[in-house]
Amino acid sequence: MPSLSEQLREARSQAEVCLYSGSRVLEVRAGVMALALLPLPPCSKYLHIAAENMVVHNSFGSNRKETLASLQRLSTALNILEKYGCNLTNPNRPKYWRTVKHNNPVFRATVDAVQGGRAVLALYGYSNQQPDGLSFPDDISDPDVGRVAAVAVEVMSLRMELEMLIKETHQHPEFYERVIPTLRHKEVGLNTDAVVATSSLRPQSKSLVFPLQRVSSFSHHHSLTPVSPSHTHPENCTTLTTSSSWQPPAGPPTQSPPTWHCPEWSQDVQCEAPTPQHHPPATLPVSEWVCRSCTVVNAGVSVLCEVCDRPRLATRPPVAASHPPATPPRPPAPVLGMPGDPDSQEGEKVGMSPEEVYTWTRVAGDSPLGACRWMKSQLPLQLDKIITLAATLSSKLQPDQEGEGPSPGVLHLSRAEAKQGWLSAGGATERAARQALRDRLAKVQVLVSLGFREESRCHEVLRQGGGQLRAALTLLQRPLMDAFHQRIWSQQPEPPLDIHHPDKQRTCRRLLAVYDLPSWGRCELALSLLLEKHAPYALDDVVQAVRESHDRDFIKRVLAKECPICLSVFPHSKMQSLTSCQCSVCCGCFQQHFTIAVRDKHIRDMVCPVCWEPDINDPEHLNSYFSTLDIQLRECLEPEVYELFHKKLTEQALIKDPKFLWCCHCSYGFIYDGDQLKVTCFQCRNTFCAHCKKPWESQHAGLSCEQYQWWKRENDPEYQRQGLAGYLRDNGITCPNCRFQYALSKGGCMHFCCSQCRYQFCSGCNNPFHTTCAVEECTVSGLHAHHPRDCLFYLRDWEPSRLQALLQKNGVTFNTDPPPGTQTGLCGVIEQKDDGGQQADSACGAHTQPGHAGLCEKHYREYLVSLINSNSLDPAHLYTSNELLLACRRYKVEDSRAQAEDGVLYYSRLMEKLMAEVPLGDKVPRKK
Repeated sequence: MPSLSEQLREARSQAEVCLYSGSRVLEVRAGVMALALLPLPPCSKYLHIAAENMVVHNSFGSNRKETLASLQRLSTALNILEKYGCNLTNPNRPKYWRTVKHNNPVFRATVDAVQGGRAVLALYGYSNQQPDGLSFPDDISDPDVGRVAAVAVEVMSLRMELEMLIKETHQHPEFYERVIPTLRHKEVGLNTDAVVATSSLRPQSKSLVFPLQRVSSFSHHHSLTPVSPSHTHPENCTTLTTSSSWQPPAGPPTQSPPTWHCPEWSQDVQCEAPTPQHHPPATLPVSEWVCRSCTVVNAGVSVLCEVCDRPRLATRPPVAASHPPATPPRPPAPVLGMPGDPDSQEGEKVGMSPEEVYTWTRVAGDSPLGACRWMKSQLPLQLDKIITLAATLSSKLQPDQEGEGPSPGVLHLSRAEAKQGWLSAGGATERAARQALRDRLAKVQVLVSLGFREESRCHEVLRQGGGQLRAALTLLQRPLMDAFHQRIWSQQPEPPLDIHHPDKQRTCRRLLAVYDLPSWGRCELALSLLLEKHAPYALDDVVQAVRESHDRDFIKRVLAKECPICLSVFPHSKMQSLTSCQCSVCCGCFQQHFTIAVRDKHIRDMVCPVCWEPDINDPEHLNSYFSTLDIQLRECLEPEVYELFHKKLTEQALIKDPKFLWCCHCSYGFIYDGDQLKVTCFQCRNTFCAHCKKPWESQHAGLSCEQYQWWKRENDPEYQRQGLAGYLRDNGITCPNCRFQYALSKGGCMHFCCSQCRYQFCSGCNNPFHTTCAVEECTVSGLHAHHPRDCLFYLRDWEPSRLQALLQKNGVTFNTDPPPGTQTGLCGVIEQKDDGGQQADSACGAHTQPGHAGLCEKHYREYLVSLINSNSLDPAHLYTSNELLLACRRYKVEDSRAQAEDGVLYYSRLMEKLMAEVPLGDKVPRKK
């Protein structure tokens, strides 16, 4: 048979392999169960986790029940740690497996609430301390699955052992009872006729252990001890048997007592019979007390009995055995309610107790009034006599000879106390007064022992409470709570925490109670940080930082963050950041930046003030960014500024509506639901065409936009005078985002920013300009766009003759001479120019060239490219060999050349492949 060490290695290896290979849950649990059932102590069984320390440090309570409850909390935490390990060993790990957040409520309530939980996470690999949790080091791309599996198997095995221990099915509980002494004490039973000893080596025997006060009269007078020099019962004996026929011997004390045989032990047991008067009174351990109402043994920390809910001090304290009882025992009450006892039946019908009926029969059984009428009319007089007699007796009491204090003076009993004494004395007036007086003095001594030294006050509250200790305690404790109640219900604010108070423990106690810090050590850490010289820390900031971490250096870094805008130092909690970047600014700068952006700028200027992220041109990021920004701005902006922000967001959404139109006269935008070409602006009341966005003229009625443009070129003298400059103006720039039209040429710079929606795009191909490129394998940083090969961005570098050759090859006509009547010498094309930071529209003003149709060379090239784009001509037909290779590399087209491949065939094949794989620009304006 293999040894325990071999069994341990085999069980551990089997469980780790099952977990590592992703086996079924039942196979993993079977392997872990084999490890948990091995008869080894935790310090020998578990090699990675400190199992024994975790169990010891997380077990609390003064009895078995409380200890098992604390172990149940540890088992829950181990269950969560087990899930962390299984997630790391799973090939399909969760998306955020690298971090464990401290603000996770499950982590905070389970793993972080037990000692040793973070140590297990460190064994998994979560070794980096972050501001909001734990994470894997940055240089580790994947967890060490083998090590994680080994640690996770031990966590699962320890959790199984704790569950078996809680359910009392563990086969070897002695390993845990050795380190947790409270687990050795079993639950208290109710049988008072026998005592059964238990042993940790026989877990299958169901046995009970009873306190010393609950043993039978036989066990009070006789003790059973084994015949051995130590007179102690061995640990492996689980049975005590007695002979019911044996009686104590009547001979002299020297006679040896009889013996009996233990079936579980080979030695004999003898009975020793000491005299009852020399037997010391049995007492319970300090951690337990016996209810004097129902005699159930309760835990020392409890105040109320678990069975009858009576308080610990509900009855008077026990009387020493050396003192005889103050009064003889009351004779038992007769059986009431039997046939022929009309007084008993009458009393029971009206709710009288048997004691009251019995006492009435002794005092006034022959009275013609009957029990009920006598109790109502004569009993109050009897009670008043008892109260007066007790007052007289109390005034005659002498000071206690034993130094217990002076005479209490005249005592005034309540009627409830007098009635109790009357019932106890069987109706005897003087004896009732003395009994009630003794009970009162005994209860006063109990109150004095609890700390209420003013005896006159104790007598008064006992009188008010009818002699009940519980009611008297309530009346005595109520004034002590007045200051607390006044402070709790007061409208005044809480007094500030004085960190310089000489009593440091008082300050730490208040930190622990008011600010809910996790431990006393964290309170001392927070106080030491507040007491540092030249420390600009606020109390709330320190408390929040101490809640998240216990590392002093880390906390000081968190409390001293520099704002990159105002360069002031703030705690991490007073910094704000956007979801699009890692920049953090102070709350004041955050609020000021977005207030100015909302009031004076466009909605697309509401980006990070440090890095100017995110890229607003990306529509996917735009929606998610503004949804989270809305939540942040709601808390920090003024109400009117936040309302303006929502108004601009609404306008931004309306622009994307297909029915949205811009007025070409006043730049007012609105939704148009009609189906006619003629549209009237709601703002300026001018009319324009809904399709071509040109001012409406009567000649447009009944004509399409293309027919109207052709008529205008042929019949409008002003249009003819402008020549191709008017053509470029009519075929100007249209924003691809909001469809706003600009009567401008594209000019030299292709980067255009729409004044309405701040969308940045190329005026030649309408592709967006952005800083965060979405194109794979793009190495360009900064603001840029990706242009197709037929974009003006590339064709503007061609000579006009080369562009004309492309048009001639495809049979497209073009102008070389200016139309009659046009102004020559200077180019009159309107373009957007930068004038001292302002964008102004003005004529080009450059000198014209012969053969360029009255335009400068730059705008004539733009005219030719517009014809190429309008007819969807591919410029690749005129590419040189170098241009063809450069285009293939730009658009990631395979340009490898086969061995011995002819140059002409190679470039022909390469051109066909480029034209097939990379189409022309789909956003290039192609107006006819």
